[in-house]
Amino acid sequence: MKAFPLALLLAAGLLSGCAGLFGPGEVSQAVPPSPSDRFPLPPAGNDVIGTLQVATARSEDTLADIARRYNLGYEEIVAANPGVDPWLPGEGTAVVLPTQFVLPGGERKGLVLNLASMRLFYYPEPAPGQAAEVVTHPMGIGREGWETPQGEARVIQKTANPAWTVPQSVRREHAAMGDPLPRVVPPGPDNPLGEYAMRLSMPSYLIHGTNKPWGVGMRVSHGCIRLYPEDIARLFPEVPVGTPVRIINEPYLAGWRGGILYLEAHPPLAEDSRSGEDKLERALAAQTGGNPAALNGEKARQTMREARGLPVPITEGSAELNELLALAPRVSSTPDWAPVDYDSQDESPTE
Repeated sequence: MKAFPLALLLAAGLLSGCAGLFGPGEVSQAVPPSPSDRFPLPPAGNDVIGTLQVATARSEDTLADIARRYNLGYEEIVAANPGVDPWLPGEGTAVVLPTQFVLPGGERKGLVLNLASMRLFYYPEPAPGQAAEVVTHPMGIGREGWETPQGEARVIQKTANPAWTVPQSVRREHAAMGDPLPRVVPPGPDNPLGEYAMRLSMPSYLIHGTNKPWGVGMRVSHGCIRLYPEDIARLFPEVPVGTPVRIINEPYLAGWRGGILYLEAHPPLAEDSRSGEDKLERALAAQTGGNPAALNGEKARQTMREARGLPVPITEGSAELNELLALAPRVSSTPDWAPVDYDSQDESPTE
């Protein structure tokens, strides 16, 4: 990618700063908001899907509200918007939607769950004559002390309206807090598993819905993977028993699009003792064959330090992130496909 011409930057208002671009209450929807959950699978050698978008907050919006409407998790929308109050962004505030993603490395097959980005990717088998797709959703993961394990597994069981057999360790924890739990929580609105659950071959671990959707995109569970109710409802019928599952922990994702290398950086998990510089070097080396001559090393390190979760082009001469954001589609905080409000976002999780 070449640097944008001066005339284009002036037309976009880049040389006067982002504040001039995003005036209060100004909403342009010349381009309707793009879906953020299902994309054509790019060919080998291309690893970036989706597009960045910018939403205009209403006075009653929180970042959690906007995140759910756009199939985003809490932590990822907060990281993408440093300096914005998550609970009171304010009417007319420009909210960056991190709806562009670098696909995780490795085989594009089955379910790939990246703990560092708190995001699930699913590669369904295409029907004869149909193009391959990739589906992605935000996910909640295990909190510190109850970490979601890494490794390979498969889906061994699917259950609609599941009962929750509470593990002894969880019952002991809740009893110590004065909140005893029964041995089994029946299906229904009080069940933390929500309406659908997919059991993994890793003992005691599930991918499931939730009755506490605010925790999606956060570290709040006892190790299971938690999805928004509407996301698990769409995913559940698509994923067959036997689907392979790969759980990884990759805070730095590097991938190509149109001959440009992009870097998507997330904050490492608290228990991750590996050096950030070492992880970054490995991610870049995997995409460049160990020859980073054409890369802007300082830009890559800055992207790592900021960890906004936005794919940033790091090839020499490529556009700056603020340039890309200035040209991103400006959309409403409420896309056509999502309701204005969801239920049950005000209680703390119990699983």
